[in-house]
Amino acid sequence: MMKIKLKKYSKIAVFSVVFLGIGYMGFLWYGQNISSLNHLSEDKLTMLDDPQLLPEKTAKLTAIEKDSNPIPIYGHWQNFTSKDGLPGDKAYCVRINGNRVLVGTHEGLAVYEQGKWRTYTTKDGLAHNGVLSIDVSELTGDVWLGTMGGLTRWSAGNFENFTQFNSGLPNDIIYSVICDGKDVWTATAGGAGHYDTFTKRWEIFTEQNAPMHEPWTYGVCAGDGKIFIAAWGGGVVEYTKKTKKFRDYVDPDGNMEMDLFPDDGVVHDITTGTSWANGNLWVATYFGLSRYDGVHWKGYFDHDSGLASNFINFVRAVGPVAFICTDKGLSTTDGENWVNYTKNDQNNAGKTIIIKGNEKTASAMSPSISHNFTLGVDVKDHVIWLATSKGVSRGELLK
Repeated sequence: MMKIKLKKYSKIAVFSVVFLGIGYMGFLWYGQNISSLNHLSEDKLTMLDDPQLLPEKTAKLTAIEKDSNPIPIYGHWQNFTSKDGLPGDKAYCVRINGNRVLVGTHEGLAVYEQGKWRTYTTKDGLAHNGVLSIDVSELTGDVWLGTMGGLTRWSAGNFENFTQFNSGLPNDIIYSVICDGKDVWTATAGGAGHYDTFTKRWEIFTEQNAPMHEPWTYGVCAGDGKIFIAAWGGGVVEYTKKTKKFRDYVDPDGNMEMDLFPDDGVVHDITTGTSWANGNLWVATYFGLSRYDGVHWKGYFDHDSGLASNFINFVRAVGPVAFICTDKGLSTTDGENWVNYTKNDQNNAGKTIIIKGNEKTASAMSPSISHNFTLGVDVKDHVIWLATSKGVSRGELLK
């Protein structure tokens, strides 16, 4: 594998691949060291991985499978594309907002309510049609949209845009936006931004005033009185709100090709997202997954765990479970057990793969998720929504 060189022109090309969907060149960044779990026999894996060899099943799992599994399992998938009302098939993000669902696509914001889709674009007031991230303020109910051309607040039916020219926004390309009380945080191509909605003041954090290698930030989350920023080439930057102090977490071995020493820190400095819940910080990278409990780090890879792929676009933690969007399907885990959802490229069928300890089982799933290249996910109550490079999928918790 070629060693990654963190140059700006390389990063621009990479982000164009990931967000604009121009091919899948990013897949070449990591080696093709894809193997099955080493404790399972080759014959058993072949049987489980071939839908033609599985007993006839639908997405409805047996009572034993459901009752014994410690993490939720979803099925009854319903898929939506431009043929069903989306403005475009390429979906970057999804957020459940009460009785409606907000989807960021390359062609605008799509809102699903009462069984119908409605689209909002720059003609309606959006800063840019490419919507990369969405969050909703618990204080005000305002919807904040991170786009390819600025930050948009959607409030009471009105759109208000923040750009580098009319505000203190660090950069107009916004990969992640979150609401934390009265504060709004953004991860942009020019650093992390903090906006106080009460004082209407901006703060910008780059390599000039924070422990970042470069000002490129890819994800942001809040938890435990802290802000966690996924910094390109700089691992995770932690900001304590009370003290306003920074610290960073990087791969201690400093190797850009592989994780030399397991569980010594974040698995790689190329981080793509962070999510905090239940006392754990989950970190997505293009080379694997990390979990940090405040004391110990744990790394997960496709060759030694149930992770579908090391190439991770996004992670969202809900309670003890992390939902991981990869280029080869959706993975869910509590750190020990796994459930993966994948699609067959030739038809609408797919598989639900359950891994518990030394056991791995698969159930046929039809219809499956809309595409294996997953980019965003949200979960609430008994429903899951998934954004992919070819539409969005809605799944239901199997009871």
